[in-house]
Amino acid sequence: MRWFRSSSLAVRTKEDRSPVSAADEETERMIREALQRERPADGIVGEEFGVSGEAARRWIVDPIDATKNYIRGIPVFATLIALEEDGKIVMGVVSSPAIQKRWWASKGNGAFCNGERMHVSNVDAIERAYLSYDSVSSFDPYGTTHSFIVLAGRCARTRAFGDFWSHMLVAEGAVDIAIEPEVAPWDMAPVQIIVEEAGGRFTDVAGHTHYNLGSGVSTNGRLHDAVLEALR
Repeated sequence: MRWFRSSSLAVRTKEDRSPVSAADEETERMIREALQRERPADGIVGEEFGVSGEAARRWIVDPIDATKNYIRGIPVFATLIALEEDGKIVMGVVSSPAIQKRWWASKGNGAFCNGERMHVSNVDAIERAYLSYDSVSSFDPYGTTHSFIVLAGRCARTRAFGDFWSHMLVAEGAVDIAIEPEVAPWDMAPVQIIVEEAGGRFTDVAGHTHYNLGSGVSTNGRLHDAVLEALR
């Protein structure tokens, strides 16, 4: 939080044209130092500094998800950390200090927000569903903008909460559908286990159940097949 809304925050543009701030880099360094001190045998995959180590057990780190929000002083950003063992995510944590919320889950032990057990909603019809997404334009490169707009038009309510928050709201039961057509693995690694441990379902837009496939769809489970069909 030291640089949040600070005029001295240094920001540059990466090769993929996404922004990165000094806060992103310092946060990842701090997390890496802690993990290397406490779990020296484990590997680390981070958004800003790549892969360290080749262990079957590794930590996946997004130091600041929603960097654009952070840079603009919008208090919806989070640090995302997941633990992967033999290719499967077994633990995930999403920490959002500005809104004072932390979500976490571990395999077989449920999902929690600030210590309270979470569960997805029971909404079973698209027409009664709340949908959250990132931006309409994010669907353009994949030729699914029209399909998304039609789906959104069927829903009871739509909001562009975006990024990690869309998916955490699904886990809380406040939102029923979250869709992001373009994501990185560190964006979704903790999201998947948190949504699933809250009773929901997570796939990519094609229905595959792995966090590292370039897109993310979270639902309460009841609506998932209908959402995937609508996006085709």
